[in-house]
Amino acid sequence: MPNPSAAMLVIGDEILSGRTRDANMYHLAGELTEAGIDLREVRVVPDEKDTIIAAVRALSQAHAYVFTSGGIGPTHDDITADCIAEAFDRTIDVRADARALLEAHYAKSGTELNAARLRMARIPEGGVLIDNPVSVAPGFIVENVYVMAGVPSVFRAMVAAVLPTLTSGARIISETLQVDRGEGDIAGPLGELARQYPDLSMGSYPFQKTTGSYGANIVIRGTDASVVQEAMSKLALALQR
Repeated sequence: MPNPSAAMLVIGDEILSGRTRDANMYHLAGELTEAGIDLREVRVVPDEKDTIIAAVRALSQAHAYVFTSGGIGPTHDDITADCIAEAFDRTIDVRADARALLEAHYAKSGTELNAARLRMARIPEGGVLIDNPVSVAPGFIVENVYVMAGVPSVFRAMVAAVLPTLTSGARIISETLQVDRGEGDIAGPLGELARQYPDLSMGSYPFQKTTGSYGANIVIRGTDASVVQEAMSKLALALQR
């Protein structure tokens, strides 16, 4: 059976403007790979209601899991929770358990739980809370969509909280071979190998050295370590000719 597929939806004008560099996709991809879940698609969308809703619906139908990042804070442009509710035709309101978490957290620091902060306790109907040990304000799960914060430290904590609950597949094995030859020289043998091993993923990632010469890192990925190693050995031998 193939591994479950996943998609990520990164939400925020600050990502698209270049003001903020997204680190969450890199982290999620690595964690899902280790868990045997294939991250197949990543979309980055602005803080626009209709765009977010359309993306959530499309990704939810196409993949086993969808992970969102961003837009669940206390400010006016944090609209992800409302968009998730609308995407699945659910109501949304302040939830008692989410409010209790925030009340306890802010009481410890003597900070007022004002209307803005209370926005972070608004959860779509039927949503399951995602634990946030960093800053308390929870994420949530609606159907197969996991809604998480954009702040990297919080996002990582939420990923760690949900990963054990996911149905995973076979762990992806990856082998890399560095070749000090241009891609034009290796394309033929690599293409032939790819035809021999259609169940493996093979990629060539070129680089240029400071001396001006070219090379490539060839990566072979699959779920069977012995098959990956066999293919890599054949490639190394072919490139020696």
